[in-house]
Amino acid sequence: MPSIVARVADIVRRHPERVAIVGDDRRIRYVEFWAEARHFARALHARGLRRGERVAILLPNRIEAAVACYGCWLAGGIAAPLNVQARARDFEAWLRHCDARHIVYEHSHGDAVEAISKIDACNGHAPIERWAIGADRPLFPQDAVPASASDIDNDANAIAADDAALILYTSGTTGAPKGVTLTHGNLLANASAVVRYLELSERDSVLSILAFYYAYGASVLHTHLLSGGCVVLAQNLLFPHLLMDTIARERITGFSGVPSTYALLLERVKLVDYDLSSLRYLTQAGGAMSAVLTRRLRNALPDARLFVMYGQTEATSRLTWLPPERLDEKIGSVGIPVDGVELRIECEDGREADRYETGEIRVRGANVMRGYWNNPDASASVLRDGWLRTGDMGHVDADGYLYIDGRRSDMIKTGAHRVHPNDIEDVIHEVPGVSEVAVVGIDDNVLGQVVKAFIVAPGLPPNSENMIKAHCRERLASYKIPREIAFVSALPRTASGKVRRAALLEPQTIP
Repeated sequence: MPSIVARVADIVRRHPERVAIVGDDRRIRYVEFWAEARHFARALHARGLRRGERVAILLPNRIEAAVACYGCWLAGGIAAPLNVQARARDFEAWLRHCDARHIVYEHSHGDAVEAISKIDACNGHAPIERWAIGADRPLFPQDAVPASASDIDNDANAIAADDAALILYTSGTTGAPKGVTLTHGNLLANASAVVRYLELSERDSVLSILAFYYAYGASVLHTHLLSGGCVVLAQNLLFPHLLMDTIARERITGFSGVPSTYALLLERVKLVDYDLSSLRYLTQAGGAMSAVLTRRLRNALPDARLFVMYGQTEATSRLTWLPPERLDEKIGSVGIPVDGVELRIECEDGREADRYETGEIRVRGANVMRGYWNNPDASASVLRDGWLRTGDMGHVDADGYLYIDGRRSDMIKTGAHRVHPNDIEDVIHEVPGVSEVAVVGIDDNVLGQVVKAFIVAPGLPPNSENMIKAHCRERLASYKIPREIAFVSALPRTASGKVRRAALLEPQTIP
């Protein structure tokens, strides 16, 4: 089975002059994209990269991030994209965990420099090869890039389906680094399934605001390159009207977002003021979107097909999709399995659930991960007899359409981010006077959830909220900072002493 790399190489052969990516005031054609990826692969080899070694990519959505990923693959490496919004403590943990031998980052990223320096200072640890880029510091000298890439490298066809391709970090159930290891076969199987139901072709272009270091954002990138389409990059939603200007100017055909993305657009932009007639489809994943928001979006953009989807990083990205023509009939459903995915609802006693009966969602298919990087115990806990235990609860209706009923995990979904409470609790515990802390996600109309911390701190004055938030702001990404803080005398616990997080959301249980 060929890889995404080989499939993109075929696009380069057949359509070299087609625009592949637009971003950073550049419009890069497929022939140029491929030439830059080949050059980076050769540069990695020249600086000692061996097959199977990890290349950390710590970049926002920019052309160099895609070039670094594909160049890493052409060189036989494993790409490890890291969340640029994290802090030094996270970077250091991730870099150590995957034992990255190379790192590509923006030279002005102080937390990245701090993390690399700490690792390099350790006795016996070989220095990490640094690729620091900036406006005046390209990934490599542009005059060193071949003018033509029509002589496609054989390296693309040398990639095997079972070769590891990506390590995507997710907080998991413990807060410790957990690297989802995806193979080239995983990526191609899932991307091909998405291409089929979205009916993507070389005529499509997508406005990409989703970070490549998340499974959803990576899927948007790879599916459109795989199709010979164009990926137009945007950094964020800070100026949503500019995004609409881009859709109108570039005649964008597709847009992907999480529920908070669409909530922000609908609240802050008068969509009728823009020519969005080119939009053919919208995709939504990354958490449940309310029926109210779904209908508002459909009313605002009635001519664009809206695809509601469900997935997991451990399954590459996508597990189910809801055919747009059934959206009104199946409102609240996340649809049917994508091609190649088998789905099972399992009860606690191990039997398969009946229709409409809630159980744990389990899946299997060519898109399911190899396992967690260097963590066989965690891998064995979720991969059993060929099935992936998602940790999500759900049921299917009489037509086989899936509905999500809740989560077993305590993971907080805020906007496009996934946050584990332990990451925040560890930082708050550093504040003198804090004896106990528990963090949960509370409902938010825009972001889906925001962080709330319940703190037991008899030695602190009741007005210590701002001080604790300031402490978190210095050590955590912005989306991890508690929106609300409540001081309590004790935390509700089970008989075994575990904190009952669900009870924290019930006011009558809080002392």
